[in-house]
Amino acid sequence: MNFDWASFWHYLFQPTSVYLHGLWLTLSLSVVSQSLGTLIGVAAALGTQSRFRAVRALVGFYTWLFRGTPLLVQIVFVYTALAAGGIFRFEDIDLGFVVIPGNIQAAIVALSLNEGAYMTEIIRAGILAVDHGQTEAAKSLGMTYFKLMRRIVLPQAIRIIVPPLGNEFNAMLKNTTLVSVIGVPELLLATQMITSATFRVFELYTVVALYYLTLTTLWGFVQAWLERRYGEPSRSVAQNPGLVAGLRKLLTRGEPVR
Repeated sequence: MNFDWASFWHYLFQPTSVYLHGLWLTLSLSVVSQSLGTLIGVAAALGTQSRFRAVRALVGFYTWLFRGTPLLVQIVFVYTALAAGGIFRFEDIDLGFVVIPGNIQAAIVALSLNEGAYMTEIIRAGILAVDHGQTEAAKSLGMTYFKLMRRIVLPQAIRIIVPPLGNEFNAMLKNTTLVSVIGVPELLLATQMITSATFRVFELYTVVALYYLTLTTLWGFVQAWLERRYGEPSRSVAQNPGLVAGLRKLLTRGEPVR
């Protein structure tokens, strides 16, 4: 095996600008797509609880479609098939301080929509895990639906949502490699460009694997902190048997909910 240790250590500890740009792009795509996907998931999860059958059917179709087709197909479809069919073409957007290429826009759209479908089920499970008696008590106090979700349900659902949310972001970091097929120069495509010039395939793919391993390991520490920060307080509230009784006591006393 002709493994060039000098090249390995060089690219591992002294990455080129191409590597650094790919690393920054990987992190940016992951954070933006996960954030948008979570927002989509919240909206869709609330839609599953809608009293309108059409809304529930639309959300069900969305999750069925994006959970049932490969992410790679979705990325290519959003960027290539829509343009080929004359439906929509992603053009570069000039924000003044930065230009966002069309392929990066398509990558964010595809990753966000795919992630939203999975977050829908995660958030829906968190909502359904909250004791239904608390919902009934809050409604009897005259809480609106959105105040009920903001004040009662979602704060407690966080304890169910945070662990799988962290796992989804971990997967998102690795799923960004798929957008290389539409020319987004994230970490994997940056490595491919360097290997085409240096022919040090084994060394450079070992380096990029270690980069991803480092990113996911660091995120593991962040996820553990998030679970300690948001999981435990919510758990103590959710398991408090006196909460429902307290809400009903307020109702009998006629005190307004602030």
